[in-house]
Amino acid sequence: MNKIVLAYSGGLDTSVILKWLQEEYQCPVVAFAADLGQREDWDAVRRKGLATGAEKVIISDLREEFVRAFIFPAFRANAIYEGSYLLGTSLARPVIAREQVRIAREEGADGVSHGATGKGNDQVRFELAYLALDPKLTIIAPWRIWDLNSRAKLLTFAAEHDIPVPVTREKPYSSDENLLHISYEGGILEDPWNEPEEQMYQLTVPPEKAPDKPVYVEVDFEFGNPVAIDGERLDPVRLLTRLNELGGANGIGRLDMVENRFVGMKSRGVYETPGGTILRAAHRDLETITLDREVMRIRDSLAPRYSELVYNGFWFSPEMRLLQKTMDETQQTVNGTVRLKLYKGGCMPVGRKSDNSLYQESFATFEEDEVYNQADATGFIRLNSLRMQIQALSRKK
Repeated sequence: MNKIVLAYSGGLDTSVILKWLQEEYQCPVVAFAADLGQREDWDAVRRKGLATGAEKVIISDLREEFVRAFIFPAFRANAIYEGSYLLGTSLARPVIAREQVRIAREEGADGVSHGATGKGNDQVRFELAYLALDPKLTIIAPWRIWDLNSRAKLLTFAAEHDIPVPVTREKPYSSDENLLHISYEGGILEDPWNEPEEQMYQLTVPPEKAPDKPVYVEVDFEFGNPVAIDGERLDPVRLLTRLNELGGANGIGRLDMVENRFVGMKSRGVYETPGGTILRAAHRDLETITLDREVMRIRDSLAPRYSELVYNGFWFSPEMRLLQKTMDETQQTVNGTVRLKLYKGGCMPVGRKSDNSLYQESFATFEEDEVYNQADATGFIRLNSLRMQIQALSRKK
């Protein structure tokens, strides 16, 4: 190897990997960290990377790109994995991988490495992205080739090399944070019967301790993208940050689930996605008045496939490009405002309006109208029941 670019966080795994790569391949290693909105002391990350032996530490601010080019497209598609997960980690991996490949080219590196284990989804997400963007790069996945195959061994290696780590044997939580969510796994969470400890949560208050008075918020959309909160236009990062604050303060966005990993096993994960939960509820509600019924049904039939592609790591695949174009075509009329009521973990749309609204009160009213002939329904019903009538007659024979 000439040079390796490592996707680096400064946590236990990548800190050990940084040192291991230097010893194993005897070449310079560039530590690359992606700022996706996680609360992090980036100066400390830089110092730690250099102290651990990195030739260079590169920290890229990818927050705006992450929200605009990855989160918003997924939310335009109403992407949700297995009916619950809003794909916070899944969406982060392709933006990290794309920047890592760019840095490898810029630095003249011929190898890229990551800290994903051989059991999880992230190894697939990272490597599918590497291979789609630059198949000539050599991929190094330490978890699949070294003998440090447990947290205990990693801690021992770190101690032997004087690498400070944020994890202890007593509380081995693993967490991943970005602007969309925080995920938690490991430790007592590996037993799906165990309830998460309250002190683990970082973004949301317990719903039962949220304010006793509901909070109302209005979200404006243009072409399926959120653009303003309570009438104030905000850039993508500030908008999602504001929604995170509102959702977190009202106990919104907690999820505890057992999901099906792409590699085949089931995995228990706990998530906090306060702003994303509000955003999805608002977007979905606005579509009820701005999307044609059949368009919505076709789009909804494609959403599970879209979500699986994101979860499994196929962001840069041709089928993903096709689906994204299809999803975006449906969003041309998704313009308007949704008013939501936030209360003790609940997020309920209570009002919606749009210049593109297909809702017409003159047709839907229960009062007297002059635009709809109710007698027309007789033939409509009889025609739709014809096949069932024929079956009933056949059974009588």
